[in-house]
Amino acid sequence: MTTPMANQANSGSRQLSASFRDPSGFLFTRNGILYRQINRAYAEDYARLMDSGLYEKLVKANLLIPHVEVDQAPAEKEAAFKVVQPERAPFISYPYEWSFSQLKDAALATLSIHKRALKLGMSLKDASAYNIQFVRGKAMLIDTLSFEIYKEGEPWIAYKQFCQHFLAPLALMSYRDIRLNQLLRIYIDGVPLDLASALLPFRTKLNFGLLTHIHVHADSQKRYSNKVVEPRKGVMSQQAMIGLIESLEAAIRKLSWTPAGTEWGAYYEATNYSDAAFEHKKQLVREWTAEKKPNLVWDLGGNTGIFSREAASSGAFTVSFDIDPAAVEQNFQVVKKNKEQNLLPLVLDLTNPSPAIGWDLTERDSFGQRGPADMALALAVIHHLAISNNVPLSQLAQFFAARAKWLIIEFVPKSDSQVKRLLASRKDIFPSYTKDGFEEAFKRYFKILKVEAVRDSERHLYLMETLHNG
Repeated sequence: MTTPMANQANSGSRQLSASFRDPSGFLFTRNGILYRQINRAYAEDYARLMDSGLYEKLVKANLLIPHVEVDQAPAEKEAAFKVVQPERAPFISYPYEWSFSQLKDAALATLSIHKRALKLGMSLKDASAYNIQFVRGKAMLIDTLSFEIYKEGEPWIAYKQFCQHFLAPLALMSYRDIRLNQLLRIYIDGVPLDLASALLPFRTKLNFGLLTHIHVHADSQKRYSNKVVEPRKGVMSQQAMIGLIESLEAAIRKLSWTPAGTEWGAYYEATNYSDAAFEHKKQLVREWTAEKKPNLVWDLGGNTGIFSREAASSGAFTVSFDIDPAAVEQNFQVVKKNKEQNLLPLVLDLTNPSPAIGWDLTERDSFGQRGPADMALALAVIHHLAISNNVPLSQLAQFFAARAKWLIIEFVPKSDSQVKRLLASRKDIFPSYTKDGFEEAFKRYFKILKVEAVRDSERHLYLMETLHNG
């Protein structure tokens, strides 16, 4: 077998490290362009996908990423059948970064795809949450090779995977604690069903869907874990398969979570901004992003996305990160309501961002590996990082310089009521946390292009550009 390093040397292509598990094919890049090699082992399934009309129907329904077949040399010639060029998702996100409704939409999209596939003689062989990305505001399957020709009587091979990747974490988020979606960072193939069953309250056993697909499913796994079970044929008709899908759909749809009680979900309602200050800050973000015309913006501390939307108004694809799941949930609900296509809300703790995980720490990229962006916003964030989390200003400057070419950052002085609140319960050990100290630290890594005092406040907004030797 040709190794990825040999591929790179021989053809100038690089196989994506996350794309190695499926013998049907893999993703690779060449000259910065993303391609998917389809192997001969998948030729019959691919032909059915395209000839049956399933591909066209799913693309039209915004459920499958489109691709074009290209005359491009494969990365591994011996195994190759075709090479296609898929549309590239503007930003790759992971389920442990999604809000409750994002994970729920991804689950329902997966089931809808499977049901549509069955009607045209195919089945989803993979139900991984990592195969779903948010493109143009919609949950969309990005793995063209997830389908196989349906064989009457065979059970759904991806049933367990679906329950672990979608149903279990959603149930835990709904019935226990929204933060339990972080279990998906630990368990890369989904939350084990025995763990989910143990953590869920007893009353979930009175819910037929959760009883069937989590509690009984977990008991069944435990019962047969040490036994050799011969695969049974002819035990699940297509109608029974559709019944399974509809049962899962009903269980997912009944799960809900109302954002409440978290730290920043109502931040703007309790802020010390006057209307004039708020509008001035929005105006500056809008004007500066329009001036620089970034393609990709990261709003690091985006809350419910008010300023993210000002950046997105320039046409930039904007990823709106926030630590608070309530704020991210509210942000995503606005995306859905307004059918916004270039804004992606995600959950992220800047003091403990998403790490590289998986086999050899290469299957899922860290937060930093998915950058840099063209522009970053850091609005009303620096005082939380510098004072609440004791991160030195010099390290903050270095961190932001590694993330983007341009930076719009807000300095909030100690005289501001929000900083006073942070210092009320702790000793002030931050002598360098001043406007001059802030500028001195950031000038080591940035050229300060503009500084504006935010009206009716003691805050300042800066537009900076990263120094090449920063």
